[in-house]
Amino acid sequence: MSEQVSMRNLIGVVAIGRNEGDRLKKCLRSAKEQVDHVVYVDSGSTDDSIEFASSIGVEVVNLDTSVPFTAARARNEGIKQLLMQNDAIEYVHVLDGDCEFREGWMQLAFDFIRSEDKAAVVCGRRRERFPDDTKYNRLCDLEWDTPIGKARSCGGDALFLLKAFNEVNGYNPTVIAGEEPELCVRIRGLGYTVHRIDHEMTFHDAAMTRFGQFWLRAKRAGHAYAQGADMHGAPPERHNVKQTRSAMVWGFIMPLLAICFAWWTLGLSVLIYGMLLVLQFWRIRKGEIGRGRISKDANLMALFVLIAKYPQANGVLLYWYRKLLKKQATLIEYKDADGLAVGGDHA
Repeated sequence: MSEQVSMRNLIGVVAIGRNEGDRLKKCLRSAKEQVDHVVYVDSGSTDDSIEFASSIGVEVVNLDTSVPFTAARARNEGIKQLLMQNDAIEYVHVLDGDCEFREGWMQLAFDFIRSEDKAAVVCGRRRERFPDDTKYNRLCDLEWDTPIGKARSCGGDALFLLKAFNEVNGYNPTVIAGEEPELCVRIRGLGYTVHRIDHEMTFHDAAMTRFGQFWLRAKRAGHAYAQGADMHGAPPERHNVKQTRSAMVWGFIMPLLAICFAWWTLGLSVLIYGMLLVLQFWRIRKGEIGRGRISKDANLMALFVLIAKYPQANGVLLYWYRKLLKKQATLIEYKDADGLAVGGDHA
């Protein structure tokens, strides 16, 4: 009993969202069931999100919408408010407003982070709530099935040791996507470790129904790759360098060369590019099968990993275009003002 009380008082939860509706209600209720201190950061909802949060005793932070929004900035503001509530909090669990904690997760994560020397970040398995509704939801669920053990980074849902979080000054608010891996790079740089444990952590509701949503989500990933590589791409970290290079080679350089040389080679360059894509499909499929995927899922992953290279390359180019012209980076969202999916997430 004393351990349970200790956990409830030592962990705070920060959720972020906008117009999440019933998803937010499930999110905040699941948080209140497991800890005493919960903060919700709202970025301009027009539904009853704020009223609901307040009605169940959740502290609400209304984010200043005159300042460009980033999830990193929202989480920083939420954690700041959390510590104003109770400066005895030692751990903070962040999550997105479209996620719901799974039963038993918090206690398991708490026990692990306190028992593992140098552990500063702990995450588990995020699951898609309706993986069979659309192929895009299924892709999300497969993407989040990552190896157990020491990891390089976490996603949008994770338990942090506040001491380590504060030592690196929290999230970088200028990072518009991939803020969690960027934060983990700095945390690991101080000698702390990141862990993924074998337990369901949260349910997520992607609600992705259109190809355009998938395209924007992949474009957002490309932007995150480029920004991460620009910030931490030097040895020994080489953060996101491989991902950025892959996106540019398969999604921009190779198709550009195939098209440019098509007339001179009587279409042979396009044929060679097509053959290379087929070979890459089978290579990725074989790797997915080796991980234990069923054939249907392996085919789906291989196909969309290749398709994603084109919007990812677009995202890489967008990052460098904005940086070179000193333009303000803005979000590539997959949720519109009504909380409906339109591209990218914090997983």
